Amino acid sequence: MRPARKTATFAEVVLRTAGSVDYLVAFRAMQDFTNARTPETPDEIWLLEHAPVFTMGLKGRDGTRSHIDGIPLVYTDRGVDMTYHGPGQLMAYLLVDLHRRGWGAKRLVTAMEQAVINLLADYRVRAERRVGAPGVYAAQAKIAALGLRIRQGRSYHGMALNVDMDLAPFSYIDPCGYPGQPVTQLADLGIRRDMPTIGRELAKKLTGELGYTACHQSSDKPPFGLW
Repeated sequence: MRPARKTATFAEVVLRTAGSVDYLVAFRAMQDFTNARTPETPDEIWLLEHAPVFTMGLKGRDGTRSHIDGIPLVYTDRGVDMTYHGPGQLMAYLLVDLHRRGWGAKRLVTAMEQAVINLLADYRVRAERRVGAPGVYAAQAKIAALGLRIRQGRSYHGMALNVDMDLAPFSYIDPCGYPGQPVTQLADLGIRRDMPTIGRELAKKLTGELGYTACHQSSDKPPFGLW
């Protein structure tokens, strides 16, 4: 028999919408939040955008490059290989206590992918996941990239959903380590909505797939003096 939940923190999530935030600032804030949280800390979802930046995960890194075609390259501690972030791309960072809910990383990844699949289905766009290649794909191209870090059973980082952005920088790299991987976005699939609308819709899908029964919108920035 599955044990009953003991506190409300299992079922509630705090949603923070932060606008444009420097990648390194957000990265450090996620680490600080994860280090500071207690078993009673509610999970959080952060929605934001970044200025143009390439990020390299723990796979395949050599540490020798600092820029690609004039765009900064940041070495980070999530999984997966290299990807690109920029204006017009919605970042959803998931700070989830997986140990508390008895989940593994695979189950969290599946829930994140399903949230995007469900979002696109609302616009009558068929999307899918691929075995061995985390993310969401539509029209044979990648529309959402995933990368996580799990520390002591708690996740940070999350996913990037291409909304309406300049896709050219993806051609400078092998997206997520896959040479020649096509990349697409909502705008190219006929879905033209502003970022706040897509953010609200994605947050609703994520909270549903993650099983939260309460979502508290907060206008406060994470309390680490970084934002």
